[in-house]
Amino acid sequence: MFELNIDWPQVVTFSEWFFLAYFVVISGFYLLLNLVSIFNLNLYMPNKVLEGLPQIYSGLEPPVSILVPAYNEQTSIVASIQSMLQLNYPMFDVIIVNDGSKDETLAVLIKTFGLLPFPEAYQERLKSKPVRGIYRSTLHPNLRVIDKENGGKADALNAAINASHYPLFCCVDADSLLQRNSLQGITYPFMEDHRVIAVGGTVRVANGCTIVDGFLKKVGLPTHLMALFQVIEYLRAFLFGRLGWSVLGGLLIISGTFGVFRKETVIDVGGFRTDTVGEDMELVVRMHRILRKNKKPYRMVFLPDPVSWTEVPEDFKTLKNQRMRWQRGLCESLFGNMGLMFSHNGGVAGWLAFPFMLVFECFGPLIEIVGYILMFIFYWFGFISWPVFLIFMFAAIGMGMLLSLSSLLLEEMSFHIYNRPGQIFGLLFAAILENFGFRQLNSFWRLIGLFSWIFGKKDGWGEMKRKKTHQKPAVVSE
Repeated sequence: MFELNIDWPQVVTFSEWFFLAYFVVISGFYLLLNLVSIFNLNLYMPNKVLEGLPQIYSGLEPPVSILVPAYNEQTSIVASIQSMLQLNYPMFDVIIVNDGSKDETLAVLIKTFGLLPFPEAYQERLKSKPVRGIYRSTLHPNLRVIDKENGGKADALNAAINASHYPLFCCVDADSLLQRNSLQGITYPFMEDHRVIAVGGTVRVANGCTIVDGFLKKVGLPTHLMALFQVIEYLRAFLFGRLGWSVLGGLLIISGTFGVFRKETVIDVGGFRTDTVGEDMELVVRMHRILRKNKKPYRMVFLPDPVSWTEVPEDFKTLKNQRMRWQRGLCESLFGNMGLMFSHNGGVAGWLAFPFMLVFECFGPLIEIVGYILMFIFYWFGFISWPVFLIFMFAAIGMGMLLSLSSLLLEEMSFHIYNRPGQIFGLLFAAILENFGFRQLNSFWRLIGLFSWIFGKKDGWGEMKRKKTHQKPAVVSE
């Protein structure tokens, strides 16, 4: 009879070192990205002072089409468009895509902006669901609205690209708010280097802020603890995680909430894929793969200063669905472009960023959750001692706390957006507390997202409950 002989002490020892190494490596690498970001910010901040002078802009900046996919956005779409129409930029237009909304989104747009049907030529260079009509505003000549059948966010963006006339396009979510100089700042790399094909900006949390007529008037912090934790998350992810990867040349994510792309390059690689929930990351990874395969010189850049403000979830269900959707999108983006990893001409993107994302971001939630469970089991049954258990918890929680605190420190040393003592204390409190439950819960949600991707579950638009305490909902009169 077959007997399975397991050397349990050896299994326990291997598990201890494996999970300890995992948490040390991932935290240490992100701390290294923070150090790279510090060096880059030391070079970047003096230039930002010069950019604030009137002489820095010539008025000859490349024209940009702002693309805004919208689905059931009647409560937020007006304020967002008003903020976009008042941007400080020489030449731009705004293209709203009503992606078969079931609410009064189109009616609100027609009433508020005086829309009329406009017989415009529409060349379908990228496939999309049928367009039902194109409208132009009688109040704002640079505002157009495309009404189409529902096809999802990626499909809406492809339709907007087809309708755009300018060489650059900027993707913005319908509930996001741009600062007046955001577009000016994010297009600067395209003028500086002709190889630049994509630039990402920073996304910050609008919860708790005071917004009037679609513009940020006062920076505040959320009163809801869950939203406060997300302020720390966004600082880590945008200001220092992506900035570090950008400096190294391995930027794999440009958020669809605020990113500018060279239109012809995007069309050449096939536009946004409609069979993924992470269309923004998938496009960026695919551009890396195709351009490197064809040995075409290019650059993708992240800038920490151009800012878009967005409302984040404050309820568990919406946040869970968002994180599950993000994780599925990440998995789809990586496995759909495996040809980039360790490719002959892969560079930092293919030889460092891609494997890191695959191991620590794609399968990371599985490793983390299994690690927590096994270490607790081993300690409970006496396989490991109390000091060993404490060392593991320090690696798992203490290093994460150090990463959050270092990101907060870098924020205060550089942009100092949250400048009141109460705000700094609140962020310090959140940076510590989020490591005791919230981060583990987020890993669990991401693990569910990983399994849902493995088993082929599909999603459409990601809907979110919004309080909009800083905005009045648009109302359509009968």
